[in-house]
Amino acid sequence: MVAKTTHVVPKNSGGWDVKQGGADRASKHFETKREAVDWGRKLSQTRRSEFVIHRQNGTIQRKDSHGNDRFPPRG
Repeated sequence: MVAKTTHVVPKNSGGWDVKQGGADRASKHFETKREAVDWGRKLSQTRRSEFVIHRQNGTIQRKDSHGNDRFPPRG
């Protein structure tokens, strides 16, 4: 089973995109990372997907699970 993911990624021409995992085109483009993260987090919660925030160099900065967490916290 392929997990659903939502990514905040830097765009080469400037700004930040929110993209769905495996998609070629962005769901939405933003001028600031903060705007992209805020909108992307809401979308990820709605889709119950893994939310992945990338750094300017493309590496992963942070991941949050808003869905079927394979390793839920105990308690």
